[in-house]
Amino acid sequence: MSEHLLNAALAAAARGWHVFPLRPGTKRPALHGEAACPRTGQCVDGHVKWEQRATTDPGRIRAAWTRQPFNVGIATGPSGLVVVDLDMPKDKGSSDAPAGAATFRALCERAGHAVPDTYRVRTASGGEHLYFTAPPGIRLTNTAGTIGELVDTRTWGGYVVAAGSITPIGAYEPLCDPEAAALPPWLQTILQPTPKPSHAPSVAVAGQSRRYADVALSNETRSVVTAQLGAREAALFRAARALGRFVAWGDLPRHVVEQALQEAGEATGLTVAECRSTLRSALDWSIANNSSRRDAA
Repeated sequence: MSEHLLNAALAAAARGWHVFPLRPGTKRPALHGEAACPRTGQCVDGHVKWEQRATTDPGRIRAAWTRQPFNVGIATGPSGLVVVDLDMPKDKGSSDAPAGAATFRALCERAGHAVPDTYRVRTASGGEHLYFTAPPGIRLTNTAGTIGELVDTRTWGGYVVAAGSITPIGAYEPLCDPEAAALPPWLQTILQPTPKPSHAPSVAVAGQSRRYADVALSNETRSVVTAQLGAREAALFRAARALGRFVAWGDLPRHVVEQALQEAGEATGLTVAECRSTLRSALDWSIANNSSRRDAA
């Protein structure tokens, strides 16, 4: 088993993916945490976290995996990866709870695209990991539920369990050749953080703030109406996420934003239900993550 896991770690590293050991039979990092850091070795100048300690060095990998049958973690950020995690419902007996794979497939269909053909790994719970290469020059971060229910992403600050790893409930198994496709632009649009207004004052009087919000509403509505086929739902999602902060700050009423974007989305050909679902999730997320202007600064 140690040799099998060592080979899995070496195979991932040979693809340029940075690996680190997970505790045998688990998904938890085997490296010490900051509280238990001995401040020696790599940590002599301060605690070094698992993301920084992940490596592609075969010598270091052999030294680690010959000591114990560690499972294999892949640090997605340093590896230049974006992994879409399609999870299974926690209550598998619930018939009305779609799996992450079904949610993601429906999203792809609404965006006018097939499910991307890329490296896939079946997880121990029966879900899937879809591997994509990250876009150059853009630092994406992890998401949880931003795309849809039971659909998360792992990139900078995150990791996934590599194929070949084994847990008590099952193994992580590759479903195809390990060739990761580039992250689709329409999916990048959903995941990429909304740029902060470059000219927005940090502290503005109410009148100035509302005028700025009105301009933003007009611009975002126009971006939805002019979106190209295949990018319409992504444009709607991004617009709602951009305008949600103005709702959180009290500059725009939520119903005004919802009505404007609902009409814009329907004008592009999206259905009433598609618009409502996209707007609800995007606005809820944006409002929750922009509770104050200071949070967004």
